[in-house]
Amino acid sequence: MRQFLVFALGIMVLVSCKNAKEQSSDQNPSAAINDTLTFVFASCNDQEREQPLWDPIISHKPALFVWGGDNIYSDTRDSSKMRADYEKQFKQPGYAKLRQQTKVIGTWDDHDYGENDAGAQYPMKIKASELFWDFLELPKTDSLRDQPGVFHTYVYQTEQGSVKFIMLDTRYYRDPLLKSDDPDKRYTPWPADHDGWFLGPLQWVWLENQLQDTAHDFTFIVSSVQFLNNADHGWEKWGNFPAEHQKMYEVLQGAKSKNIILLSGDRHHAEMSKDDNAGLGYPLLDFTSSGLTHTFPGSPLEPNEYRWGEGTKAINFGVIKVHQASKTIVFEIRGRDNVLIESFTQQYSE
Repeated sequence: MRQFLVFALGIMVLVSCKNAKEQSSDQNPSAAINDTLTFVFASCNDQEREQPLWDPIISHKPALFVWGGDNIYSDTRDSSKMRADYEKQFKQPGYAKLRQQTKVIGTWDDHDYGENDAGAQYPMKIKASELFWDFLELPKTDSLRDQPGVFHTYVYQTEQGSVKFIMLDTRYYRDPLLKSDDPDKRYTPWPADHDGWFLGPLQWVWLENQLQDTAHDFTFIVSSVQFLNNADHGWEKWGNFPAEHQKMYEVLQGAKSKNIILLSGDRHHAEMSKDDNAGLGYPLLDFTSSGLTHTFPGSPLEPNEYRWGEGTKAINFGVIKVHQASKTIVFEIRGRDNVLIESFTQQYSE
């Protein structure tokens, strides 16, 4: 039944996409300075806390700022409260300065969706979607507002090439998590044969279709929840749905899009994860930047077999420098006062 549903939805998505325009794009030939495109990525931003990282972010003059989720903290079923929380963040002086000079894109996670660790059962998700789009200043007439879920794409185009961002929605369709019997862990993975959804059938078909696009030099998938870090830490992760986790590997392996990179947030730390054996012909990276306003430095980073480098529990943001001609990307974890915490360089071949 599940396979039939995916097949039927696949036909619907392919038909609807035949005449579809790119959902959103920028064409800015002057944005690449010395052949380098700079993007900033961050998540976990509490509108009630001090926000000291906006000036350091602005100093990089990013072509785009990418929200990775938990863009506000508004655990509520009161839409007026959520609207007020979004408005407070929208008017925050540092963020207001950024959005006045930089295009802002992104996705959500649980706390801006409206409830901690929430999934498909959250009753206010339609209204929350409307408020999310308002925060990103999406025109009221845009057809994305009629879509169930906030998954979408964005292309940044220059004379030298283009970069595609695929924003996933890991909340709207996600089935319930399996609670752990271990008092020190909140969740445990479902059995491998569990058929619960992480992305939902419509979004899966859409994602597979998006990853057949060969027009762009790099493709970033913004997941909100970590994909590669599959440690038994008891928190949220793709690996809590083993069948969906495996399906994502298969979808990535079957993709025609070039140079796919994952971006994630959620965890209140920053780290780079790297899988050299993902079956893509190049390493699969999962760049996590989490904790614009707060982390939990009193607890250690859990083991992560894919961790490249050391990671940090300092408040942080991620800088992504795409060198278009050489097909090289430099990833930086930065903190207070723009301090460089870690840097990673990955060379791509095409």
